[in-house]
Amino acid sequence: MAIEIIATTRKAQGTGASRRLRKAGRVPGIVYGVGDVNMIEMEHNDLYYKLRNEAFHASILTLNLDGKNESVMLRDFVMHPFRQQVQHIDFQRVDATKKMHIKVPLHFLNESSAPGVKVGGGKISHVMNELDITCLPKDLPAFIEVDLGKLELGHSVHVSDLKLPEGVEAAAHGTHTAEAVVATVQVPRGAVEVEVEATAEVAPAAAPSPAKETKK
Repeated sequence: MAIEIIATTRKAQGTGASRRLRKAGRVPGIVYGVGDVNMIEMEHNDLYYKLRNEAFHASILTLNLDGKNESVMLRDFVMHPFRQQVQHIDFQRVDATKKMHIKVPLHFLNESSAPGVKVGGGKISHVMNELDITCLPKDLPAFIEVDLGKLELGHSVHVSDLKLPEGVEAAAHGTHTAEAVVATVQVPRGAVEVEVEATAEVAPAAAPSPAKETKK
């Protein structure tokens, strides 16, 4: 399902103009990439609720700018330090013939049925919640599934274990190497401490060292 955002060209620029836009319930933004750089503005509330949609962050979006549609993707946005207000937003035009680099969310499946949880009493830890990928725009997935159904206690799922859709590759840079850990199952810390205490209670007391004979 395509997500459409409606924007108009922003004529007034500068800090004062952006401040007036925000007071009027509008958000200043920019569109760059192939072609000209466009200064834009859009309605705040509609944009704010779209940003709460996970798919908005990892999808090819349809930008209706002054009645003309073009394909873009979200690149960055700035929120107010303490208000629920979008301060600024950046979009990049999409070239259908070139691979794109983007982060997509990870969806974890079968956590409760993992042997390490169901039998071993462990707890799943999500080391990553999103993955850097490269692909053509037509191959961009909304998310990537991570099946934890066979994960044993003390074991991990790595990037190399993921089943990526056709045409999608993990970006091999930074921490996202093939052996980077995506999720792991471990014994909860509290359980380890209880086990250590129980072991200490049943451990035999150390035998007293023999008294040294006093020389006469």
